[in-house]
Amino acid sequence: MSSNTNTPHAFIERPRFFCSFGGALSTLEALPDTIPVLHAASGCAGSVAWSQSAGGLQVGGYCGGLAVPSSNVGEREVIFGGAARLEEQLRRTLEIMDGTLFVAVTSCVTEMIGDDIAAVIAEIAGEAPAGKQVVFAKTGGFKGNSYDGYAIVLEALIQQFVQKPPGPASGGKASKSKKAAKTVNLLGIAPYMDAFWRGNIEGVRKLLEGLGVQVNSFFTVHDSLDTLRYSGGADLTLVVSDCYGIEAAKAYETRFAIPWIASPLPIGPTASAELLRSVAGALDLKVDVEAHIRKEQARFYRYLEPMTDAYYDFDLQRYAVIVADANYALGVSRFLYDDLGWLPAYVQFTELLSGKQQEELARKIPGNPLVVFDTNASSARERLLERYPPPKAGEYADTLAPAFVIGSSLERDLALKLGAPHLSLSFPVSNRAVLNRGYTGFSGGLTLAEDLISAIAAGR
Repeated sequence: MSSNTNTPHAFIERPRFFCSFGGALSTLEALPDTIPVLHAASGCAGSVAWSQSAGGLQVGGYCGGLAVPSSNVGEREVIFGGAARLEEQLRRTLEIMDGTLFVAVTSCVTEMIGDDIAAVIAEIAGEAPAGKQVVFAKTGGFKGNSYDGYAIVLEALIQQFVQKPPGPASGGKASKSKKAAKTVNLLGIAPYMDAFWRGNIEGVRKLLEGLGVQVNSFFTVHDSLDTLRYSGGADLTLVVSDCYGIEAAKAYETRFAIPWIASPLPIGPTASAELLRSVAGALDLKVDVEAHIRKEQARFYRYLEPMTDAYYDFDLQRYAVIVADANYALGVSRFLYDDLGWLPAYVQFTELLSGKQQEELARKIPGNPLVVFDTNASSARERLLERYPPPKAGEYADTLAPAFVIGSSLERDLALKLGAPHLSLSFPVSNRAVLNRGYTGFSGGLTLAEDLISAIAAGR
């Protein structure tokens, strides 16, 4: 395992994430009936919008992208304070915008000048029109990357907005005659930072619904804002990530005593089966989990079976070079090794991760690839040449061929230099348009296999 090699004078020329402010804004834009209100300089919204476009060409939505309300603070506010400007912007936004939840988020500038955003929100919240709620999150961009912003804004919502479902009505009858199913809060897939977030969240949702579980997935077309509002009554929080959403799960545990479990992003039959067993065990479900798994696995291999002859005749088994975020680097490596029979040769994690996180992720990578933790992916080719040096004339050597490069659109150059096919999965994905495509679950594994093999066949 190779750890971060960035020296103090190093810099990131082509970043694979944006700041915590951008991550928070992206998360809010994905929530239904939610209006983010930026307390920021005028350039912040534009920077985030065009960064989002590198996630499968997706940019915001209603009241997102370049249309998001902003205080647009300038020199005057930096000198004299911007609280009054934020108050004005919030009042106008409440009058004009059609929404239920209004969330004020701060930027680097407004946090550095020390505006008391909590006091502003407290005053506005007490005067908000019926049916509208105002909360806030301190998301200054210097607090981390976009994954940190995802966590910060979720924690703020859990503390200020989330509650338990309504109890018995005044007549003494409960709002529900009985609880039909166990309920799970789903976390770990950051909207827009995962270009396939819509499809991936729905894929995990369908997995769990196969066990008869009700899923609070928050960001899908099946969810309303009440899904988030009453998520304090869930029986379990599931984090489908080793890194993202953990703090939010702990916030649910602290405030509502909801237990939580974490599992890698489930891509394909092996990881999906492990996830189903973990959730069934945590919820003590009285269902035949193994029968359900066998049914889904049979379906997976029935679809894959017609590709078998071509798989072997066309030499479709590959050495995999994976350069991606923590969710995909681990999830894709496991799928390729466990389900598709490929050989992971090189796996690079591109975020800043703690030593404990690095150890845990490296332990879970299957096979014996070179595992690297470095935000600078430009050195991947040099590392590969060190491990797989070109053979000398007349000499047998273990070469990196045939190979396949899986990562972001930035890895296209690496693939060209290696003479290998390439598929973009991890942010940025600027060379693919993404609507509802996803790679999670049994069906998601088939989709990924189809995309990988298609990329090879396209070069024939």
